[in-house]
Amino acid sequence: MKLSLVTVVYNAQDTIRQCIQSVINQNYPNLEYIIIDGGSTDQTLSIIREYHKFIHILVSEPDNGIYDAMNKGISRATGDVVGILNADDHFADADVLRSVAAIFAQHDIETLYGDLDIIDQHQQVIRKWRSGKCNRNSFKLGFMPAHPTFYCRRNLFNQFGFYNPGHGSAADYELMLRLMYLHQVKSFYLKKVMVNMRAGGISSKNLRNRIKAWQFDLLAMRQNKLPFPLLTLILKPLRKIVQFL
Repeated sequence: MKLSLVTVVYNAQDTIRQCIQSVINQNYPNLEYIIIDGGSTDQTLSIIREYHKFIHILVSEPDNGIYDAMNKGISRATGDVVGILNADDHFADADVLRSVAAIFAQHDIETLYGDLDIIDQHQQVIRKWRSGKCNRNSFKLGFMPAHPTFYCRRNLFNQFGFYNPGHGSAADYELMLRLMYLHQVKSFYLKKVMVNMRAGGISSKNLRNRIKAWQFDLLAMRQNKLPFPLLTLILKPLRKIVQFL
């Protein structure tokens, strides 16, 4: 099974090397690695080019944000299954992609998701995101898979659409809602820490951004026909409390 992995990046000279190195260290040979750079002005591109023999597609040009860049990468992918690894993140161990491929090969599924650890600038774990096995009703109770662990068959994007940048910071949530809740594609929970994700993110930087993120979440819920979106909006952040325990 061929896997396609997309990394989107813009001015991430401090983290891109660790990201790429974690990809190179994967114990899975049939991998297509795609990097979409938004026209970085720091040393990001120089670092990326050091690893040119491991990168199958490299695009560096301005884009319309992170989800537009993800769509660029996905549209160029040729693998059976596609995943995203952000430039600030890295794989938790060398067997992540081998585990992903094995599950897709052994089970009749269309998407897969797992667990991740959220780390600080000192590489210390500060939150543990354990997605847990879900069903369709889980989304009504505020469930959201950890997006950096989300993999899906490439044909789903042609069938149900790509990321919608109009959903802002909730574009990843909206895509997973669309596939897993609205269209009820077959999913699998891989009980494994797959990714170490750095803390932060534009949606949580200040109250104004947080309010805007809630608005985007609510839009995603309504468009994908969750029955009680305001209740789900309240439950969604409450579910994250256990990540700190």
